[in-house]
Amino acid sequence: MRKYICLAVTVCASLHGFARSDVNKEDFTQSDRPGDIYKSVILGLEYEVNAGVNIGGASPMPLPAEIRQINSYSPHLNLQIGTTVTKWFGQDKKWGVASGFRFETKGMETNANVKNYGMEIIQDGKKLSGKWTGKVQTKYHTQQLTIPITAVYRINDRWKLNFGPYLAYAFSNEFDGYVHDGYLREGDPTGNKVSFEDDAKATYDFGSELRKFQWGLQLGGSWHVLKRLSVNANLTWGLNDIFVRSFKTVSFNMYPIYLNVGFGYIF
Repeated sequence: MRKYICLAVTVCASLHGFARSDVNKEDFTQSDRPGDIYKSVILGLEYEVNAGVNIGGASPMPLPAEIRQINSYSPHLNLQIGTTVTKWFGQDKKWGVASGFRFETKGMETNANVKNYGMEIIQDGKKLSGKWTGKVQTKYHTQQLTIPITAVYRINDRWKLNFGPYLAYAFSNEFDGYVHDGYLREGDPTGNKVSFEDDAKATYDFGSELRKFQWGLQLGGSWHVLKRLSVNANLTWGLNDIFVRSFKTVSFNMYPIYLNVGFGYIF
């Protein structure tokens, strides 16, 4: 966590450095009042407090052969709140760079029909691993601190676009559920068959195998409804698997893909 905080401090310091370079040195000599110096340092920066919801999920791309059908999907209520600081360049302020912080939740719940799906279940206190064929109920939930670092382009007074990478640290992770209406082949598809019929279920929990650190790309836009009120939409696409590299039970990569929709207040 320490290195991500240091990165965030470095980004904010850089933005303030850009702002300081735009200030006329005479402004500091004309007055020694702390208030005047502070106003000069932050000249050229735009501050925004924003909130919204995340809609999406963690998914393999493309869907592997093991997943035969998605029976149900619930995105859950994934809230986000954060701040964004933008440094604009030039007289027309068409281009800028933005960074900030977001505290957000991401999650989903799905039910799918699968075949030869890598699985480790718990039955009567004993772990069984192998290939599952049947139905899988999955719940994914994570709470993260996210730091986007994006280039910003202002189309006009009302519209602006942003694009760039983001870094995220998860301080809470869950990935669990249960299997039902099917059977497990222990070890491989030809192993001993363990059936679950009628109301029989077996649980699984892969939460400890989720990554703490994630990164990806963000693409979005903002519309100024009023002078200080904006409506924002950002698509974030994770570029590393949500599971740690050493985890081999799930045989395919899963990537967090979310659309964030919300509003912001600009200072």
